[in-house]
Amino acid sequence: MDPYLVTTSHLSIITYSLLGTIVTLLIATYYYVETSRVIRLIKKLPNPPSVPIIGHTLIALKESPEFLFQKGLNYYEIYGTVIGAYLGTRALIFLSDPQDVEVILSSSVHIDKADDYKLFKPWLGDGLLITSGDKWRGHRKMIAPTFHMNILKTFVPLFYENSVDLVNRLRDKVGKEFDCHDYLSAVTVDILTETAMGIKKERRQKTGYEYAMAVMKMSDILHRRHYDMSVRFDIFFKFSKLAKLQKKLLKTIHSLTEHVIKEKSKDVEEKYEKYQQLKEEQNDKLIENSKITENVENVKNNAANYMHYVRDDLDDIDENDIGEKKRLAFLEMMFELKKNGQMTDEDIWEEVNTIMFEGHDTTAAGSSFALCVLGNHPDIQARVHEELDGIFGDSNRQCTFRDTLEMKYLERVIMETLRLFPPVPFIARRLNQDVKIVTGDYVLPKSATVIIIQFLIHRLEKYYPNPTVFNPDNFLPENMQKRHYYAYIPFSAGPRSCVGRKYAMLKLKVLLSTILRNYRIISETPDKEFLLQADIILKRHDGFKIKIEPRTPTSCKE
Repeated sequence: MDPYLVTTSHLSIITYSLLGTIVTLLIATYYYVETSRVIRLIKKLPNPPSVPIIGHTLIALKESPEFLFQKGLNYYEIYGTVIGAYLGTRALIFLSDPQDVEVILSSSVHIDKADDYKLFKPWLGDGLLITSGDKWRGHRKMIAPTFHMNILKTFVPLFYENSVDLVNRLRDKVGKEFDCHDYLSAVTVDILTETAMGIKKERRQKTGYEYAMAVMKMSDILHRRHYDMSVRFDIFFKFSKLAKLQKKLLKTIHSLTEHVIKEKSKDVEEKYEKYQQLKEEQNDKLIENSKITENVENVKNNAANYMHYVRDDLDDIDENDIGEKKRLAFLEMMFELKKNGQMTDEDIWEEVNTIMFEGHDTTAAGSSFALCVLGNHPDIQARVHEELDGIFGDSNRQCTFRDTLEMKYLERVIMETLRLFPPVPFIARRLNQDVKIVTGDYVLPKSATVIIIQFLIHRLEKYYPNPTVFNPDNFLPENMQKRHYYAYIPFSAGPRSCVGRKYAMLKLKVLLSTILRNYRIISETPDKEFLLQADIILKRHDGFKIKIEPRTPTSCKE
């Protein structure tokens, strides 16, 4: 027999066997995916046309981020406020009706973040943004009081000093078009380092700008990994150019946060030494003084003041309240908890990186959008100037906490900015059990990922007449009372809402008021023409371009 024919025959058998195996696997996969309970329930929801096995994967292929975002918004116009999709065996549900959103966000069951957040782990570790279960509950309970209003009040002078530094840096930009986001990113890093982290200006690194730029690029990488299947999975990502860039960016990011931790550790040690010295001096005096009990109390109070404890009366209802316990700023509290065995070095590292990211990038975006929008609406900007002149007159005095309470119109401007341009455009949660929603006869299956789209919720005509028009009066008290509570969620809502929302609002008030006391803002791109890109943080693909002109405040004295 011809050996060649034998070999060819064997190869044919092997080839047909392989083809048969592949076809069998494809058929099995098809039936597994298409007949699974989760996918069957997803297919009952309104959804775009899909392809067997891979589902809706093709929708995201070869689309740039800005056009992918717009494509997603177009689906809302077609399919409504509940949309289903699946990528293989992965089920996705997009919600944008406040009634349905409340079912998810108000629940103490569905508090786990979606698996997508695991991509943050090399950056943030297992911090408050990502973690779940007992660790999340414990850490949130410990961290929330560090953003109590009585602590935030003490930050106002630092907010103001850093805002003045920014005003001075912007003088070189008068009359020129520039991207304000770069400047606002850098100053929000400096503010966060000096307030929540407690690092004095002279001891902090001059790398706020480099950190902010690294965070922006890192966010771009994570966003790409959400929609680009070629780099989504670690097995492929680690061989990509993006992995090398990520390593470089994380070195810059972690360099700043590790410096912050190191400096604060030194600061705490120095305070403790002074506390011990003060205690010894007071003890010496106690020996000579018959009023022992009274002096012991003085020692405790003096030491407490030295450690920056805040024992003011509680402000009005505040979920961050911890009663009469000592209140410390964020990083100081972390070291206090470590001393008591409630935090490890790794815990501190994770939470510092988390707060540094969440605390600067969102307010940088919010303040950048606010300036761009005010530049487009000179009438609204004039009302803000009028309000600020009524508070400060033509003086250049420092802004106080009491002043911020008088900034009613500016507050509405900020809230309206966050309505139209929420810094975090969507939230993703993992369902831990089946959910029946309010607006339709649908069951959302356990294990599916629910994506809540704040950007769309904030633009529902049912709750906001002329929803794409910038109108600060949407936040007059009488208008707010008419709306569903979950129709405005720039800081999320429910058990996993942002612990730093009051910090963010106060910082935005001081920062924007200081800029607007000194400058008039001009923008040439109308709000509706902003080219938006929904990365991890909402941004303008076309940049936050503005011009500034000096202004002289008007005295309002009679």
